[in-house]
Amino acid sequence: MVTAAKHTANRKKGKEMRKRILTAAACVAFAIGVGQAQELKCTVEVNSSKIEGSSKSVFETLKQSLTDYMNETKFTNLTFSPVEKIECRLYLTVGEYENDRIKGDLQVQLSRPVYNSTYTTTLLNFKDTRVEFDYREGDPLVFNESQSENNLTAILDYYAYLFLALDSDSFSPMGGQPFFDKMASIVQQAQSSGEIGWKAFEDNKNRSGVLSTYTDSNTSGIRQMNYDYYRKGLDEMVTSPDKGRSVITNSLKEIQTVYKNAPMSVALSIFRDAKLDEIVNIYSKAPQSEREEVYELLEPIYPADHDRLEKIKNPDN
Repeated sequence: MVTAAKHTANRKKGKEMRKRILTAAACVAFAIGVGQAQELKCTVEVNSSKIEGSSKSVFETLKQSLTDYMNETKFTNLTFSPVEKIECRLYLTVGEYENDRIKGDLQVQLSRPVYNSTYTTTLLNFKDTRVEFDYREGDPLVFNESQSENNLTAILDYYAYLFLALDSDSFSPMGGQPFFDKMASIVQQAQSSGEIGWKAFEDNKNRSGVLSTYTDSNTSGIRQMNYDYYRKGLDEMVTSPDKGRSVITNSLKEIQTVYKNAPMSVALSIFRDAKLDEIVNIYSKAPQSEREEVYELLEPIYPADHDRLEKIKNPDN
C-alpha cells in the first residue's frame, strides 16, 4: 500500500529527475562559466588516524575547507535547485603529514537517483592513491576558473568536473562533454607542475588515466554505455523491469569491447567497483538465459570476482 507521504515523495522524485535530464541536456548548449547556484552536495571526511600527535586541528580545518570549497564553489553556469544537487563524497585518508605536506589517498564516490523510485545508484567509486598537496592550517582555497591555484584545488576541480561529467552523461548522450573538456585543461596544466598523479605515463590508474578512459577512442564507448545503462535501463526498470533490464544487458557488451581493446584500462576496475553488486541484484529475478548471458560476458573479465558473479547465474545459492 502506497501512503500519501510516499506518493508525494515519488512525485517530487519524478519532478527532480525530469529537471535533471533537462539540466544535463543544457550542458551541451552552454559554455562553462560563472554559475548561478552551486551544483554539488558533497560530503567530506578526513581520516588522520595514521598521524601521531595530540593536535589534529589542522585536519579539522582541512575538512571544513574541503567541504566549503566543494559545496560553495560555482563550477558551471547552470542553475541547480537544492533537490537537484549532485550527491558525491570525498574520503581523504592521510598517510603522511610533515612540513605542511599531506600525502594520502582519496576515495571519491558519486551517486544519482533512479527515476520514479527511492533507489539511489552509484556512478563512481574510485580510490586515487596518488594524492599529495601542501596545506597550512587556515590557508584559503580559492577557485580560479582559468587555472587552479595549487595542487589541492586542481585535484578538487578535477573531481568536481568528473562528477558533473558522469552525472550529465547518465542523463543525456555525451552530455558531459563540456566538463571532460574542462578536466583535460586541468590535467594539461597540472602535468607541468611536477606533482604526482597527473602524468600520462606515470600510472594508467592516475587522474590522467581516468580522463583517458572517457576520451580515448578505445574506451570512450563506456560513456554511451553509461547513458544506456542509467537513463534507458535503470530509469525504465521501475515501470518496465524486463525492458529496462534488456537495455542494461545490451549495454554491458561495451565492457567486453573495452576489455578487448584495452585489457589494462582503469575503466574496467571503475565499472567493477561501482556496479558489480548492483548487477547481481538487477538479475536476481531475470530469466535464466539472461542471467547466463551476463555471467558469460563478465566472468572472463573479472575472474577474481567469480564468487560474486556466480550469484548472477545462481541467485539462490
